[in-house]
Amino acid sequence: MATKKQNILVIDVGGTHVKVIDQAHSEPVKIDSGMEMTCQEMVKQVKAATSGWKYTHIAIGYPGPVVQGQPAREPHNVGGGWVGFNFEEAFGCPVRVVNDAAMQALGSYEGGRMLFLGLGTGLGSALIADGTLASLELAHLPYKNGKTYEEYVGARGLDKLGKSHWRKHVSKVAQMLKEALVADYVVLGGGNSRLLKELPPAMELGNNANAFKGGFRVWEGAPKASKRA
Repeated sequence: MATKKQNILVIDVGGTHVKVIDQAHSEPVKIDSGMEMTCQEMVKQVKAATSGWKYTHIAIGYPGPVVQGQPAREPHNVGGGWVGFNFEEAFGCPVRVVNDAAMQALGSYEGGRMLFLGLGTGLGSALIADGTLASLELAHLPYKNGKTYEEYVGARGLDKLGKSHWRKHVSKVAQMLKEALVADYVVLGGGNSRLLKELPPAMELGNNANAFKGGFRVWEGAPKASKRA
C-alpha cells in the first residue's frame, strides 16, 4: 500500500508513445515508441525523461498479457525484451506491472460489472466485476472474414476501413462483447476513442488520463466504485 510520503511513477507503454507521470507532476511526459522501443530502451529513455524526479514506486501498463506481475508474452506493437526482465533491478525501486488496458480500466471503474475496451494501436480489454479486476486478451480472437477483432477496430482497421465503417464495427464489437461478458456498461478508451460520435446505450467514452489514475490505484489497493456503487 502506498502512503502519503511515497511518490508513484506511472509508465503507460503504447505502440505510439510511452507516457510517464508521477504524483508530483500534473502533465505526462511523452516519449515516441514503436517497434524500436525495446524494454531496455524504454528504461533508458524513462530514466532520462524523469531525471531528478523522486519517485519511490512504479506502476507499468504493459501492452500484452501479464501473469503474476510479469509480462507473459512479447508485445505486438513495440520492440522486445520484456519477458523475464527485472524491472525492480533496472529502476532501483518496487515495480508492479499490469496490462495497459487493465490499468486504464482501474482508473475508469465506477462500480458494477464494467468492460473496458482500449481503442489504440491494437485492442486492449479488461473486465472489472464488483471490484475484481480481470485482464482479457480478446484482440486476436477471430471476428470476421478470417480476421481478428484488432484487425477491424485497431489502428490498422481504422486506416483501411475509414472512420465511418470503423465506427460501425467498433459499435458492433462493443455490443457483442458486452453481451458475451454480461457487462453492465462498456467504457471505450484508448487514443482512437476520441473519433467516436454517437454511442449505443450503456456505453461511454473513457479518458486517457484514467490510465494514470489506474496506475496510482495499482499501489493503492482494490478498485473502488464511485457513482454506480
